Amino acid sequence: MRIKEFEKNIPFDVVDDIAIYMRNDPMIYRKHLFPAIMKMKDIHNSGKTPDANACLESSCKTAMESYCQRYKLGSPKNVFKKDDKDALIQKLFSEEMKMIKDGAY
Repeated sequence: MRIKEFEKNIPFDVVDDIAIYMRNDPMIYRKHLFPAIMKMKDIHNSGKTPDANACLESSCKTAMESYCQRYKLGSPKNVFKKDDKDALIQKLFSEEMKMIKDGAY
């Protein structure tokens, strides 16, 4: 089945899937996600509230491109809706901030 057949109705939650991809792909995690999480931790430890977009937008954009290349899905514009990147940023931010506050990092 081709991506064009799924374009209007992808049969899974693409935001959850790419969040899992980001955590499990060694290169995305080590080079992009983990440094972003550490940046969030440093900002939090300084007593300020991290900005989700400033910390995670670049890593999410890179991961979306990598995800599409790895699974041969074409352009990220064909797979992700406008709000998917924002939803991904908010999902990762809330999950990782909880772990930062709990002392996991």
